[in-house]
Amino acid sequence: MPLHSAGLLAFDDSGEEVRVFLAHMGGPLWARKDGGAWSIPKGLYDPAEEDPADAARREFTEEVGVPAPTGDLIDLAEVRQRSGKLIRAYGIRAAPGFTFVASNTFTMEWPPRSGRLAEFPEVDRAEWFSIADAQFKLVPGQVPFLAALTDLLQREQL
Repeated sequence: MPLHSAGLLAFDDSGEEVRVFLAHMGGPLWARKDGGAWSIPKGLYDPAEEDPADAARREFTEEVGVPAPTGDLIDLAEVRQRSGKLIRAYGIRAAPGFTFVASNTFTMEWPPRSGRLAEFPEVDRAEWFSIADAQFKLVPGQVPFLAALTDLLQREQL
């Protein structure tokens, strides 16, 4: 049975171009990386116990440190990652001033094989990006969500 993850792709379409809110993955493995090192705020959930939309809002709050934006969710589909994990993403309009506060943490052995455990934030920062910049920043397996959002927004304006 594959792992399931759900997240929110917050976006602002009030200006000249659509911008999306992405989180930079925390921890020492991602610290010096930029391209392909950003993600939509998301996390694991058990589909037998939690609705994916509820999980997406919960995970956003945990990873960004503020309540998820309110409003209608736009289902951007579910995408299977190379690892086999299934990610369900939802778009949601957010105010352009929305900002990162703090993230929950995880523990891992660091440095490797040292026997020492260290705690790191799951997300070390989050920022707004144009769709073009986000295509470079996002981990490749999540780029299809940008295309889905762009397509839905274009159809909405017709």
